[in-house]
Amino acid sequence: MENELLRYERLAEDLGGIIVAGNLRPGERLPSVRRLSRERRLSVSTVLQALRRLEDRGLVEARPQSGYFVRHTAARRSQPNARSTPEAPVPVDVSQRLMRVLQTSMQPGVAPLAAALPACSLLPLAALQRLYGGVARRHPHLLEGGSHVNMDTPALVRQLVLRSVGWAGPLAASEFVITNSCTEALGLCLRAVTQPGDTVAVESPAYYLMLQLLETLGLKALEIPTDPHSGLSIEALDLATRQGKVAACLLVPNASNPLGSIMPDEHKRRLARLSAERNLAVIEDDIYGDLHFCNERPRPIKAFDTAGNVMLCSSFSKCLSPALRIGFVAAGRYRARIALQKTITSGATNPVTQQVLAEYLESGAYERHMRGLRRTYERQVEAMRASVARHLPATTRLTAPQGGFVLWVELPEEVDTTALHDRAIAAGVGYVPGELFSASGMYRNCLRLNCGNPHTPEIEDAVRRLGALVAS
Repeated sequence: MENELLRYERLAEDLGGIIVAGNLRPGERLPSVRRLSRERRLSVSTVLQALRRLEDRGLVEARPQSGYFVRHTAARRSQPNARSTPEAPVPVDVSQRLMRVLQTSMQPGVAPLAAALPACSLLPLAALQRLYGGVARRHPHLLEGGSHVNMDTPALVRQLVLRSVGWAGPLAASEFVITNSCTEALGLCLRAVTQPGDTVAVESPAYYLMLQLLETLGLKALEIPTDPHSGLSIEALDLATRQGKVAACLLVPNASNPLGSIMPDEHKRRLARLSAERNLAVIEDDIYGDLHFCNERPRPIKAFDTAGNVMLCSSFSKCLSPALRIGFVAAGRYRARIALQKTITSGATNPVTQQVLAEYLESGAYERHMRGLRRTYERQVEAMRASVARHLPATTRLTAPQGGFVLWVELPEEVDTTALHDRAIAAGVGYVPGELFSASGMYRNCLRLNCGNPHTPEIEDAVRRLGALVAS
């Protein structure tokens, strides 16, 4: 049964990729069920299951007595255009505008399409609550004091090392620093390898929180072109770093935010090699690595690092609970600097929560939870893509995320999503304008939608209202 499941998913992925890439035109007939069954050596029922999945995604339609055809609306699903980015680093100034967007999006009655947060109903909150009670009874000493020296709970570090075996090496226990979030981990890494005024290479579009960190630390952003499917351009990064004027590279290679792209292994290998050759610090946000839609977990850049230059940051906020406030960094040769920064800024991360997370990981519950959560997020992303295709202009372009739960939408050039935002909030629709993902203010006709909630009729209606605003 499991093999059949994997086979139908693989066929759906292959056909969907061909359609999204534009290699099959709208209205074009797909190969027949019997032909696909024969050529792919699959049962007819498995082929039909794959085609129905594509039908649910809005990519194909069945015509009685004729077969399956590419839907005309699938043409809207082509990837956004790659854009040229500024050749010079620029100061960052996004925080005030971003905070206003996020605050207004949290108002009662506004559909939760802005902040990239998962629905509480998808998280194992009851299991975590039980563990908190058990840990408090069995380990009362954890509440007796704190330490700015022994900050990392050995049980949690051990679980993180074990989890890395399949995708990174494994990582060494001595590399880890447990942090209060992935955000803190990224900030600590930046503090460890940069000085105010330095230039940091970032993806374009880049996750707005990374831009906020650069702004807060007085750093400049050098925007590197990023492909919606394969991620940051290694060629462009190569050119940008030849003169040695870039202090660090900050990126999300697995299920990037906002594009949902996954960098191919060969690109990761090249980036790690480039980092070693030029002594370039790489800060890798892998928070969506476990939320991939692939058959296997994508490896981080850290898996290809032989020089200790890659700092791998992550947390469990997108899959267990944002309230845990537990992240980590596998810091390579920068571990001592990062641990010092952690000591003087926030001290040890909550030891009770560290123990709770360690026991949850050790129990095997995490992997069971993640198997279901990945499929749920994938369904929600596809439902949002289909909704956007139904309600926004025909020339709209959108990403095909390979993981995570956000969707990047490129509207016609004449649409200014920043100018439109206040009207959208008044209509009960939240989103993040595209210009907040660029230090230089690009992507004004783009926006990002959160797909972390089940696609209810209320969410569908919010997208419909957004479409009406864009068309008005």
